[in-house]
Amino acid sequence: MTGEGWIAIGVVALVIGLLAATRIAADIVLVAGVTLLLVAGVLTPPEALMGLANEGMATVAVLYVVAAALRETGAIGWIVHGVLGRPRSLFGAQLRLMAPVVTMSAFLNNTPVVAMFMPAVIDWARQNRLPVSKLLIPLSYAAILGGTLTIIGTSTNLVVSGLMAAHPSLPRVGMFDITWVGLPSAVVGVAYLVFFGRWLLPDRRPVMSDLDDARQYTVEMMVEPGSPLSGKTIEDAGLRHLPNMFLVEIERDGAVLPAIGPHQRLRDNDRLVFAGIVDSVVDLQRIRGLVPASDQVFKLGVPRPERCLTEAVVSDSCPLVGKTIREGRFRNVYNAAVIAVARNGERIQAKIGDIVLRPGDTLLLEAEPGFVDRQHNSRDFFLVSRLPDSRPLRQDRAFIAVGILIGMVVVATLEWMPMLQAALLAADYCYSRAASPVARRARRSTGRC
Repeated sequence: MTGEGWIAIGVVALVIGLLAATRIAADIVLVAGVTLLLVAGVLTPPEALMGLANEGMATVAVLYVVAAALRETGAIGWIVHGVLGRPRSLFGAQLRLMAPVVTMSAFLNNTPVVAMFMPAVIDWARQNRLPVSKLLIPLSYAAILGGTLTIIGTSTNLVVSGLMAAHPSLPRVGMFDITWVGLPSAVVGVAYLVFFGRWLLPDRRPVMSDLDDARQYTVEMMVEPGSPLSGKTIEDAGLRHLPNMFLVEIERDGAVLPAIGPHQRLRDNDRLVFAGIVDSVVDLQRIRGLVPASDQVFKLGVPRPERCLTEAVVSDSCPLVGKTIREGRFRNVYNAAVIAVARNGERIQAKIGDIVLRPGDTLLLEAEPGFVDRQHNSRDFFLVSRLPDSRPLRQDRAFIAVGILIGMVVVATLEWMPMLQAALLAADYCYSRAASPVARRARRSTGRC
């Protein structure tokens, strides 16, 4: 073996050791390894950069755009809550989770699949009183197993396919050429996790319960006309067992329905009054067919995809103290809409617009990202903080994103065009159709929601 060979082995061993034994970021370690090989003369610059032009690597990057469209439009949340439903046991929850993840991971890179599913699965576990520690490992492993079903399931498959395509003497790998090996492996892996996971996976629960949060918000939501919730019972709509959130009353045609049973059916324009903690209020905002009941939300000059949820604590020097939110013209003064109010852990018996503000009230606002910067040092509020990951979803475009994904898979499967071209076309359509141009500009300029 030549000296260059020994240097290459040493660098590879060093990289693996650093990845396994240190907390240095993987990208830094890998780039450092390539740099050492360049400096030592083992690789030439064209050889070191050759991987960046690999067809498989480019396809992985493009698939992240498609995955982002599914996340930004709420399609992932719809799949999680619509397909997974309400399991009766941990066994059923793991099985319901892994089956769709395996299927989706067969057609999307497993890393973005896990990244998209994690927040939705954590919410789903909380809503169904399940230990999330017994669901995240099955989620990850299901994505890995699903990646073995097709050539586009993992970056490894795509890279190998790209290397083979670069050699005319080697055959091109078809979409499902590896399925005959991957499918049995996926079935065995899912069965093992489902049957033995109950003993092998940890049962970790948070030290502090969500119930320790003393801020109980009062929030009003409305059933949107034409909503998929219209005609469903409270139970079927998923509004019966919300974590740390309960439905107080329903206002319908000017009449209040205080005694709400699980079989009460929802109608268009019903105003639902909820009481609960802030995390559950954020969950309400993401339920398809529910919109804030306050019309002030729709009068803001900033499109909804640009907005964030923000908490603000009213100070005793706020000029609106002693006035109702409507009388004080809160939206006009601050360019923000109040969607919920918390006061000393008690439920406020009034509509949002009729609540008289007091010092110490915590307001949950829908506002543009710049609101926090403008009011950070304001005397009107004791504290202003932005809630992470609270930007409203483009749920009206979820079906477009799902349709684009299905079209990409069909085009690549029928070999009407190579996978890279199909992914590029899907990403272009996702960027132009499934996301708002205004929201894209906001993400580029701020990136803070």
